[in-house]
Amino acid sequence: MKPWTAGWWRRPGVAPLLRSEALVLGLAAPAALLGQSRDRLSTFFVGRLQFGQNEGSDCGDVGQDLVKLVSRASSIQVQEERDLKLADDGLFETPFVFMNGHNDFVLSEAEIQNLSKYLSHGGFVFASGCCTNPEFPKAWRREFSRIFPGEAVKKIAYDHLIYRSFYKLDRIRSAQGDRDIVLEGLFHQGDLVAVIGEEGLCCSFSMDNSCNRGKGVVPDDAKKIALNIAVYSLTH
Repeated sequence: MKPWTAGWWRRPGVAPLLRSEALVLGLAAPAALLGQSRDRLSTFFVGRLQFGQNEGSDCGDVGQDLVKLVSRASSIQVQEERDLKLADDGLFETPFVFMNGHNDFVLSEAEIQNLSKYLSHGGFVFASGCCTNPEFPKAWRREFSRIFPGEAVKKIAYDHLIYRSFYKLDRIRSAQGDRDIVLEGLFHQGDLVAVIGEEGLCCSFSMDNSCNRGKGVVPDDAKKIALNIAVYSLTH
């Protein structure tokens, strides 16, 4: 079997730490956009993170729904999401992991160390708060700002490639119609390695805002930016 390609090898001068038997190709966008050919035998899967005291079961279907979003726009095969513990070596089985939750959390030193190694060697984290609860995004900003010295979570300006890696998005609309929503992320040596979408982004792309109580992201925009994040992580 072949190792991961594209984003998995994107850290210049760093020997690859993480390997997988899944080949990520075949995203159904113009070849000039993605710079790679299709492969109908390729596979995409998501690692679903257990972290801190969180068992990784909040809004339980959203990880698999994210995989399906990618599948609908591609020729790649869909696999069941994999449950991974942040403090264990299982984290290094996939270059793309998803984490979400409702509540505050604190990461252990072992989890922080694993994340530092994982993200600095090509791994990517996509996170989302659930049901517009502000406690999870607040904790995520605090905890992920501990990973790399001098690197804090910050807003990602709309001129960043993540907003046009598949769909071209000039804005992400709030379901309340009163403002636009901007992604936030963690950078390492200039590379975007982790992204969070607050305002119940996962509930918006998975459940059409049914649990966001009239708030959240416009579902169509949520699906587009979720796919953009996945494509970006696999091609950069």
